[in-house]
Amino acid sequence: MTVPLLLDLTVGEPDPGTGVVSLAVAVDLVTAAAGAGVVAVRLRDGDAAPGVLDPSVVASYLAPLAPSLGYLVDVPTTQHAPYNTARRVLSLDRATGGRAGVVLRPGVGDDVSDSAPDRPVPAVTPGERWAEYAAVLTGLWESFPREALLGDQEAAIVVDDTLLRPLHHEGAAYRVAGPLDGPSSVQGRPVLAVADVAAIGWEAAASADLVILDPDDLDGAGTALAAALEATGRQRTEVVLAGRWTGAGGSDVAGLPTWAADRGLQAVLLAPEGSATDVREVLSTLSALAPPRSGATGSDTLRRALGLATTRTEVPA
Repeated sequence: MTVPLLLDLTVGEPDPGTGVVSLAVAVDLVTAAAGAGVVAVRLRDGDAAPGVLDPSVVASYLAPLAPSLGYLVDVPTTQHAPYNTARRVLSLDRATGGRAGVVLRPGVGDDVSDSAPDRPVPAVTPGERWAEYAAVLTGLWESFPREALLGDQEAAIVVDDTLLRPLHHEGAAYRVAGPLDGPSSVQGRPVLAVADVAAIGWEAAASADLVILDPDDLDGAGTALAAALEATGRQRTEVVLAGRWTGAGGSDVAGLPTWAADRGLQAVLLAPEGSATDVREVLSTLSALAPPRSGATGSDTLRRALGLATTRTEVPA
């Protein structure tokens, strides 16, 4: 395949009607995905469905079993303070050697952010909250440059604190000082993705690294993204546009490159509708069509695997 492929998974109490698979089945699927040349797995939060496991916990379990894959974990703004999310995702990123990211889902506030004294719950739209949360995440991920961690035993200097970049964020919904308590990622910063453009709007979505759209939302998406990026001063090469593909195996898979090209996509999220058997069929067809990517050895960062422009703080793994 000529475009990066990602796999859509929801892991928890098995439910064929919703596509939720067990952890044991997820292990088999990510192993097959790595062999088929898939570059990353999106682990969904199940939209608060009962029995769905925390995506970041699942990613931590799966990562050593399929180390060539990247992992994108769903995190809603609801119940998750930005600082806690930044630390959790960066910890996963560190454990996977720079192959982690977050699909930030829109929602309401959290107990930590909303408990500040004399601070009323802000009247912000879902898009405004998402954009502020995203800005805090990216700021925190760049607040502790890797070069600041010295570990100089002779001079008894662990960190060059002059290089730290406290955030001092005072926004409508969040107050975050920072910096984080650990160095930035080898990929510069984890990948920030959005999958709810209809809920937050293109202006907010333009701050992401990866935009994921359902099939019905692809018409005109490239033009809308380009306009939003131009308005914010970002380059088109800084964002990957991905479409959720809900087809089956066989000839449908063979037509994936054309399907993506016709829609101006730079990546495809495989989301076969049905049981785990359907997912296996798609992955089996992919394996038969072409050998795995030569770079799928665990050395790629998630940014490189997606073809994203590198961030200014990226360093060799």
